[in-house]
Amino acid sequence: METKLRTYTVSDICDGFVYNELEGKGLYGLSGRLTIQPEYQRNYIYADGKKDVAVVQSALNSYPLGVFYFNKSGEDRREVLDGQQRITSLGRFVTGKLAIIDANGIPQYYTSLPENLKQRIADTRLLVYECEGTEDEIRKWFETVNIAGVPLNRQELLNAVYSGKFVTAAKAEFSNSQNANVQKWSHFVNGAVNRQDYLERALQWVSHDNVEDYMSRHRHSDDITELKTYFTSVIDWIGSVFTDVESEMRGLEWGRLYETYHQKPYNPSEVSEKVRQLYGDPYVKNRKGIFEYVLGGCQDIKLLDIRIFDEATKRTVYRRQTQEATEKGVSNCPLCAFGPEANRKKIWKPGEMDADHVSAWSKGGATSIENCQMLCKTHNRAKGNK
Repeated sequence: METKLRTYTVSDICDGFVYNELEGKGLYGLSGRLTIQPEYQRNYIYADGKKDVAVVQSALNSYPLGVFYFNKSGEDRREVLDGQQRITSLGRFVTGKLAIIDANGIPQYYTSLPENLKQRIADTRLLVYECEGTEDEIRKWFETVNIAGVPLNRQELLNAVYSGKFVTAAKAEFSNSQNANVQKWSHFVNGAVNRQDYLERALQWVSHDNVEDYMSRHRHSDDITELKTYFTSVIDWIGSVFTDVESEMRGLEWGRLYETYHQKPYNPSEVSEKVRQLYGDPYVKNRKGIFEYVLGGCQDIKLLDIRIFDEATKRTVYRRQTQEATEKGVSNCPLCAFGPEANRKKIWKPGEMDADHVSAWSKGGATSIENCQMLCKTHNRAKGNK
């Protein structure tokens, strides 16, 4: 792969700058000869009034903007490998789509700047490495280059490695903040549209976590019907089983849960009532586990992270142990019964004892009456997770 070092000015780069507010479409510069956001690139994520403004302020203060990387995609064509966030921020400012706040708190657009400051922006020099090579060489370099600013996440890198018709079509559906379904999806999926989180989740679900293989096989097809259908099926199934949306639903492994339980019939009213009961139970420490617990028929109690025995269980176990200990003439604390002579026959009062997991909770022991024993407070503190 061949690389050359060149310099451009902001005026060069922003000549003919076109920016469509719909992410991923129509970002061009150098009079149309520079593709600022190739199909494999991540969406523009600097539009937060901080990072984008910081880029402009750096140019105004004559601070270095870092190194940029372009790929030579044709005789007179270039595409941005690294630097599209910074270039887009500058282009948006120069074309009046971004304002900075001056020392008096007043928004300032490019056209309202003094001529000397406008010229300073226009003359700001960008240091650019231009590379030329095979597709594999370019993609590999893109994957390993030290990305300035916000690091690429895994899905953004995969979009680069497996760029093509499929990535373009999939991003238009799952990485588009204008998609009316995003609000519905956000109840169950963590992350942000412009960081490819929804696309990543859709691919994980449909491929059963074999994302790279799936993207490789579909790379040159623009048909994303299977991807959309499967994702929609999972989302609709969640809504059909759980009629109440809870914040703890966000980010659960819904793809795995769908595969495991979607053929099992559920009564939404009964499910809703059970969820409400569990939400009101002070002993349930892990509310995120409630949904899988209910789907699984309320069997796997560990999903709820219940480590405390309720009072009824403690009273029942205390009575049983005390009765058995009295009949044998030993202490009702099983450990005292085999300990020093002083406490070997001592019958402890309920307030002098604590409930303990026979098989430690941290090692898989259930918080159930079958796994409960009452120990004197001294032995319970000493036992820990043993």
